[in-house]
Amino acid sequence: MTQEIQTAGPRLNEAAPAFDAPTTHGRKTLDDYRGKWLILFSHPADFTPVCTTEFIAFAKRQDDFTARGTALLGLSIDSHYSHIARVLNIKEKFGVDVRFPIIADLNMAVAKACGMIQPGASDTAAVRATFLIDPEGKLRAMLYYPMVAGRSVDEIYRLLVALQVADANTCAMPENWKPGDEVIVPTPATPEAALARAGEGYNTVDWYFSTRAL
Repeated sequence: MTQEIQTAGPRLNEAAPAFDAPTTHGRKTLDDYRGKWLILFSHPADFTPVCTTEFIAFAKRQDDFTARGTALLGLSIDSHYSHIARVLNIKEKFGVDVRFPIIADLNMAVAKACGMIQPGASDTAAVRATFLIDPEGKLRAMLYYPMVAGRSVDEIYRLLVALQVADANTCAMPENWKPGDEVIVPTPATPEAALARAGEGYNTVDWYFSTRAL
């Protein structure tokens, strides 16, 4: 008898959890982002040092994300006014404009729906979770970091580009793939296709491992 594994919280390649929440840019819902990619990222609290570095990094790369049809949306379990003060503080003390909206999630409704509350870390603060949601509202990637370690915004951007390129070219990406690198060709699905692979013009190491330039 096969036992189905049940996974709590959001799951990859399924619909991202819907939300309807106040932000520093007015009320936002998941449907507001239909037709574009969305990066939804949570942090434990306003006015914390690690979060500040992350907000600055996201803000500095916002134009790069926008150029790839991607919106940024922050979240923490703080009030709307705390978020406003945070944005103003980062502008005053660090000279950086935070132009993306931040969800005020005092009742933890969005954080709980998204699995951002991890009891092993805290019952009252969202961990450093990052969701990549595609234009159809499907959750394509989830990254979770502990309270003490900041995220790499460069890696999140790299992952976004990899997903977009994979979708557009029906391919996969090797370790640490970057634009300009070769991509992995889908593995043959039949013995006949495997035998034919060597003559298909790819950079083939073995029947299951071939790469090509884009």
